[in-house]
Amino acid sequence: MVASPPPGIFVPVPTFFVSRSHLSYNSANPPIDLAAQCAHALHLASNGIRGLVLLGSTGEAVHLTMMERDHVLKGVRKALEGGGFKGYPLIAGTASQSIEEVLLQLRQAADAGVQWGLCLAPGYFASNVSQEGIKQWFREIANKSPIPIMVYHYPGVSNNITVSPATMAELSQHPNIVGCKLSHGAVDDHALVSLNPKINHEQFRLFTGFGQHLLPVLSVGGAGAIDGLAGIFPKCVVRLYNLFEQGRNGDERVWNEMRALQFAICGGEKLIAKWGTIGIKEATSRIVGIGDRDGGRLPLQGGIPGGDAEWEQWKTVMDDLVAIEKSL
Repeated sequence: MVASPPPGIFVPVPTFFVSRSHLSYNSANPPIDLAAQCAHALHLASNGIRGLVLLGSTGEAVHLTMMERDHVLKGVRKALEGGGFKGYPLIAGTASQSIEEVLLQLRQAADAGVQWGLCLAPGYFASNVSQEGIKQWFREIANKSPIPIMVYHYPGVSNNITVSPATMAELSQHPNIVGCKLSHGAVDDHALVSLNPKINHEQFRLFTGFGQHLLPVLSVGGAGAIDGLAGIFPKCVVRLYNLFEQGRNGDERVWNEMRALQFAICGGEKLIAKWGTIGIKEATSRIVGIGDRDGGRLPLQGGIPGGDAEWEQWKTVMDDLVAIEKSL
């Protein structure tokens, strides 16, 4: 059996592009800022993050060419190896509808030293797709992929397609399908997968895509989170995960700290829920000091609408998280 990603906190990292002041800046297609990309990866690896998801939804996978994907994957792997993080867990996202294109991306990821692929469910024809069709699509990819894959269920970016818990349970039986990321608010669906006695949960691990659900999802057997806020406040989110592991003995003080952390994280996640990738880049630039906050590639440019005035609305929440992060 192939290995699944280890439990813990992963970050779906944004893809960084050069700022407007850079000589090579192009408003229609700003070049990748690999230096910022690698600095952010090393920052997260140094602060307890278990692994990274490159080229996912937050990483604007749909805006990048195959050549650019290769540049990011190989560049980050090289930087991590050089920084002392040999074999650090990396997951590469795919967002294509075409099985052959997904396989090309997975082969490219394998060549770059990436251990797993995170494959977004094909939602273009969502209204006409059956659960059987979804199962066959993933199985065809898993049969030919050189690296193990995970099922990525994110209705918000895939035309509200549904991947049912029953479908997840069937896909978990495939030896090259080793987990899933659920980026939706149905905690009951999380439980129906993570508590299913017919699933080998050492082989098929469930990760929530929402840090605001981390404690509830861990409580029903989830393996961790692939969480955008953790790219800004890594120590806060990792601390909550670690406390849960410690709190299994029922220590009330540990549970109180977990509840306080989950409260603070929920507040910060509201920014991510409202502004998505642009909000993550804005906060990463303002708080971590990495990257440019102008946004991503069209149509995701210009930073968060409202600029400083909008950011001021988040000041109390973000200041609380900054204080916790500095204390850890």
